[in-house]
Amino acid sequence: MTHEALIAIEPKMQRATEAMERDFAGIRTGRASTALVERITVDYYGAQTPLNQVAGISTPDAHLIVIQPWDRSVLPAIERAITKSDIGLMPNVDGTVVRLNVPPLTEDRRKEMVKQVRRRTEEARVEVRNHRREVADLLKKALRDGDLSEDEERRELDALQKLTDRHVEAIDARAERKEAEILEV
Repeated sequence: MTHEALIAIEPKMQRATEAMERDFAGIRTGRASTALVERITVDYYGAQTPLNQVAGISTPDAHLIVIQPWDRSVLPAIERAITKSDIGLMPNVDGTVVRLNVPPLTEDRRKEMVKQVRRRTEEARVEVRNHRREVADLLKKALRDGDLSEDEERRELDALQKLTDRHVEAIDARAERKEAEILEV
C-alpha cells in the first residue's frame, strides 16, 4: 500500500511544478510573448472564452503583440478584457487587429516581478511539501496499524524525502531561470 502511495504522489508533485511553470509564462519579461495574453478571458457572446480561442495571437517583433480576432465584432470585448487584465499593457485597436506595445521594464518593475516569481515559487514548494506530508501521514498510520515495520517505514520516508527534494530542486531551478530572464536587460 505504501509503495503505491509514493507512486501516486509523484504525478501530483509534477503537476505542482507544471502549474508554476504555466504561471511563469504569464509573467512579463520585457519581451513580447503570446503567453502574456493567451489566458485572458473575453466575453464572447455571453461566454467567458480564452483569448487564444477567439483570435490569432502573434509576436512580429520583440516589443509587439498582435491579436487578430476571427470575428471582428469581438474587437471591443478583447479591448475591454485586456484593459481589465493585470498585464499592464494598453491595447491599440486599428479596425481589424489589436496591437500591444511591450515597453522595456523599469528596474522597479523588474524587482516587483522577481518578488512575484519568488512568491509563486514558494507556493509550489509548499504544495509539494503538503503532498509529502500527506504520504508521510499514511506511512505513520500504516506503522501504527501494524501494516508496516519500522524499517520499511524508514525506507519509505527516505524515498519520499528524496522524491520531494528532487521536485523542490526542479522548482528552484525553474524559478532561477525565470528570475534571470526578468533581470536580463
